[in-house]
Amino acid sequence: MPVPRPHKDEIINIASEFGLQLTDQTLDTYMAQFSALVETYQVVDDLKVNQPQLAYPRSPGYHPPAEENQYNAWYVKTDIQGAPHGKLKGLRAAIKDNIAVARVAMMNGSSVLEGYVPELDATVVTRLLDAGATIAGKAHCEYYCVSGGSHTGAKGAVVNPLKPGYSAGGSSSGSAALVACGEVDFAIGADQGGSIRTPASFCGLVGMKPTWGLVPYTGIMPIELTVDHVGPITRNVSDSALVLEVIAGADGLDPRQGLTSKTANYTAALDLGLKGLRVAVVNEGFGWANSEIDVDEKVRSASALLRHLGATVDEVSIPMHRLGSAIWMPIINEGSTQQMMKGNGFGFNWKGLYMPSMMEAHAHWRRRANELSDTLKFTMIAGEFMIRAGKGTFYAKAQNLARQLQAAYDNVLADYDVLLMPTLPMKATPLPPADAPLELVLQRAWEMMANTSPFDVTGHPALQVPCGTSDGLPIGMMLIGRHFDESKLYQVARAYEKEIDWRLA
Repeated sequence: MPVPRPHKDEIINIASEFGLQLTDQTLDTYMAQFSALVETYQVVDDLKVNQPQLAYPRSPGYHPPAEENQYNAWYVKTDIQGAPHGKLKGLRAAIKDNIAVARVAMMNGSSVLEGYVPELDATVVTRLLDAGATIAGKAHCEYYCVSGGSHTGAKGAVVNPLKPGYSAGGSSSGSAALVACGEVDFAIGADQGGSIRTPASFCGLVGMKPTWGLVPYTGIMPIELTVDHVGPITRNVSDSALVLEVIAGADGLDPRQGLTSKTANYTAALDLGLKGLRVAVVNEGFGWANSEIDVDEKVRSASALLRHLGATVDEVSIPMHRLGSAIWMPIINEGSTQQMMKGNGFGFNWKGLYMPSMMEAHAHWRRRANELSDTLKFTMIAGEFMIRAGKGTFYAKAQNLARQLQAAYDNVLADYDVLLMPTLPMKATPLPPADAPLELVLQRAWEMMANTSPFDVTGHPALQVPCGTSDGLPIGMMLIGRHFDESKLYQVARAYEKEIDWRLA
């Protein structure tokens, strides 16, 4: 398309915003400079970018009617067949709808983005297809993924298959619901504050947030690149390890991975048992103001079973864990406002793959801002206020504190293989009614993140494992490991899983 040329008044307005006053002579000189500048931009705009090629044919799929979408968890149903052989042959996958699947509609839970169709597959989608999986469709998610509840998506609330009227958790709400109800074998979710682990816990599933950078985020709409993670949601530990083996590893397009992205044969750890392993039960993960007594009790009982199975299990104190969610808050509020909203998703200063088509589609939010979810509206306003009030220093200080938080966990992980605590302080909550006050809508979006969000900041791998029920709702424990030591988490989780049916615990 033709690169636009500025009018004089546009240059004057931009200069004024920067606090600059231009003389008439300076303005004329700038206008002349722009003539050459626009021609250079036009050269760039006319060039064709080499994109990853599609290897697997597909149709655009269809939006399922209500009778095919009992829990409102699907956005699009597809049937994209992968390779004829591979580790995942015969398995059906749902893809969270913030992840690009070429030629299939994507809306990321948002009315603003609805109608956008990406032209390429995210790296994780390509790897699943290469391993023989079938992409069964796109899973509905929360509005731009800004909620830990399942009530903010533009297509309506996602319902927990285990209990009608209850939250499936967010923001990978549809991903978890589709695995829990058995419509797919596994799903891919994304996690910035707990968005894989929260719905996995609410729905009684296994949810892996891998080490930051282990799985490439290429082709996924970012929220905040320093906390963006992508990983599997499955019904059991073995499937989680298998899927992670397929999707982990550098792709050359996500510079966060660098030379430190260490993959492993995760399934090889599944039957090693617990002898010789050391587990640290983190006291600060229990007893939050909103912790439910039955949740804390079930998780402590699970830790006792690990001791019975041969692990050394000790209680430890990590006082800084109680500050983790506070450190996360400026990063997610200010970072997402700057990058996802003002930066049209991808922002600047990123050496990875951009998706300009997604940026163009998302940019329309400025004309349709009133359609945004209440959770996103508040996040944007809070983020922008704090950016202006602190001149960016709150975000900067939080990022500096993140290294201290990481060190606090690493100090304990130097002596222990795994940390253990409740995934969430609570079980699944009732969905807010249609006429719910704004206070309840926001509460149901944020209230569960105290234990999950710190590990998005520090990048440690964290695995949600169901460990019991109460009042017909699942309870989950979270295992946290050293960076790139997902194998230990699977080793512990599988040993536990083999000994107990969490539905009866």
